Amino acid sequence: MDVEQAFMNINIDAAVSEIMRREVLSVEEDWSLNRLARFLTDNNISGAPVTSADGDLVGVVSLTDIVRYDSSPEHRTRERHTHEYYIHSLEMQIAREETTTFQIEQESHACVRDIMTPMVFAVSEAASIQEAADMMVKGHIHRLFVTRNNRIAGIVTALDMLNVLRGAEQSGVASPA
Repeated sequence: MDVEQAFMNINIDAAVSEIMRREVLSVEEDWSLNRLARFLTDNNISGAPVTSADGDLVGVVSLTDIVRYDSSPEHRTRERHTHEYYIHSLEMQIAREETTTFQIEQESHACVRDIMTPMVFAVSEAASIQEAADMMVKGHIHRLFVTRNNRIAGIVTALDMLNVLRGAEQSGVASPA
C-alpha cells in the first residue's frame, strides 16, 4: 500500500475529541510576564491558552510573544531610560567604576493581556479531524483549542496531527516507501 492509500484510510471524519489532549495548562490574563515565562519554561511548553478570571478562553500566548515584547523598540527605550536614570543617580553618589557592576533589572508592568494574541483558533469537540487540520493549515498555527461552551476542553497540536498519520503507518495501514 502506498502513502496515498494510507492517507485515504485515515478516518479524518472522526471527531477531534478522539485525538485531543484533555489536560491543558492555561495561564490567566493578569499574570506578569515573569510569571508567564517561568510557567512556560517550568512546564516545557511553548505556548498556552489565556483565560479570563471567569475561566473563558480569551487568547493565546507563546514564548514568541514574550521575545517580541522584549525586543520591541518601545519596550527597550523605556527600559534604557529608566536604567540610565538610576545609573546617573548612582554616579552622583559613588565612583563611576563601581556603577558598572550594578545590574538593574526592571520588573515589567506588562501582563499577559498586553502581549497575548486575542484571536483564538478553536473548534468544538464535535468537529472532525479534517476540520481541525484545515483550520491549522489555513491559520498557520501550531495549536488548536477544542472548546465546550467557550471553555477549554482540550488541545490539538501539530504533533498530535503527525501522530495520527504515524498511527496509520504503525497500525499497518501504511507501508514504508
